[in-house]
Amino acid sequence: MSAPAVPLYGYQKNWFLDRSRFKLGLFARQTGKTFTTTLEVADTCFEAAVKAKRERWVILSRGERQAREAMNEGIKVHCKAYDLAFEENEFDWEGETGSHKALEVTLPHGSKITALPANPDTARGFSANVFLDEFAFHKDSQQIWRALFPVISKGWNIRVTSTPNGKGNKFYELATGPEDDVWSRHVVDIYRAVAEGLPRDIEELRSGLADEDSWAQEFELKWLDEASAWLSYDLISSCEDERAGDPDGYQGNPCFVGRDIGRREDLHVIWVWEQVGDVLWERERIEQKRATFREMDDAFDDVMTRYRVARACIDQTGMGEKVVEDAQGRYGSRVEGVLFTGPNKLIMATKGKERFEDRTVRISQGDQKLRADLHKLRKVNSATGAPRFVAERDEDHADRTWAAFLGINAAEGPQYEYGYQPAPARARPTDERPSDDEERFRMTSMRSRRGGY
Repeated sequence: MSAPAVPLYGYQKNWFLDRSRFKLGLFARQTGKTFTTTLEVADTCFEAAVKAKRERWVILSRGERQAREAMNEGIKVHCKAYDLAFEENEFDWEGETGSHKALEVTLPHGSKITALPANPDTARGFSANVFLDEFAFHKDSQQIWRALFPVISKGWNIRVTSTPNGKGNKFYELATGPEDDVWSRHVVDIYRAVAEGLPRDIEELRSGLADEDSWAQEFELKWLDEASAWLSYDLISSCEDERAGDPDGYQGNPCFVGRDIGRREDLHVIWVWEQVGDVLWERERIEQKRATFREMDDAFDDVMTRYRVARACIDQTGMGEKVVEDAQGRYGSRVEGVLFTGPNKLIMATKGKERFEDRTVRISQGDQKLRADLHKLRKVNSATGAPRFVAERDEDHADRTWAAFLGINAAEGPQYEYGYQPAPARARPTDERPSDDEERFRMTSMRSRRGGY
């Protein structure tokens, strides 16, 4: 007997063979939920082609990149495995709120599969079977669901998959609904996936992730308590954008820099926000650990050279005293030191949260370390009743978060006009050329700018 064209693990077979009208999959990360669901989509189109009928599917993903991945790494791969001929098309789909990039394949006898970013506009724009991919991470999930359900109520099927993303979204409501409702629910944590054939080293993954909150949510499918989190996962994901975090996207607008000082155990983080209209875009994030003060200052000087920095706020607490003094000597009043006292942290955290709630920030999409860092910050009351912020079970004490909040604080303060002309990085004298160890550290730091350690 020949091997199947598309081999599946046990839990994937169960999901694939379940043809319930309302089907929900709560899957651990990287267990093949998108791959298996797009296989079902292709299979229904193959069955329709055999019967000389038409099938219609729409895939709604969290962003354009994810929609493209579902189409290129799922639908097209499966269609080729089925030997299904298809025509490709990419176009701007026009809706009530604007145009959205759409990818589409047309199959024999007129079946079509369209993939595009999810929003209330695209959700109401098609009469078709629907696959909501990573639904817990969709912006405005409640509004998307309200727009979508009247469409599928006409008899279409719906597939909803995701890992958890806190409790403040529609996916949580669907996944935790009563057992006797119409939904067929599949729950696959990392332990079940490995037991049924997925080749993963669980202990290696857990050790490498080094974050118990992220492990509990992403791999054990735990619904983390959002009550004490300063920034909920839903709030964080609502401000993610695939265009953020890319230095090449810099448009030349004034920038605001936050710099959180850390050396031995904590990260040294430099966060660059670019002001575009009334929105702050994460343009670059530099992370260093166990760097020398010179290496930290060189990274800061590089940022001040390449961007139009209107104001920079630096953590002045402890070892930051000299860092701030030196930076003010080089850049004057554009640099402000901030002592991390209780009242100052409350002010910065409040400004930061307001920006997230108003959706006037854009941060890197899909950066798991950043998401965990932003979520770990919690507000608690001290014995005297005064509020304070803590970040538990971590090695870096939410350094990325405080760098972001420092940059937001810089954007809220006074700005200064100054002459600006990009210049090359400061050259060292010949006798001060970096050692091999210094050069290796510099290259590691550069690689970390767009993803972190």
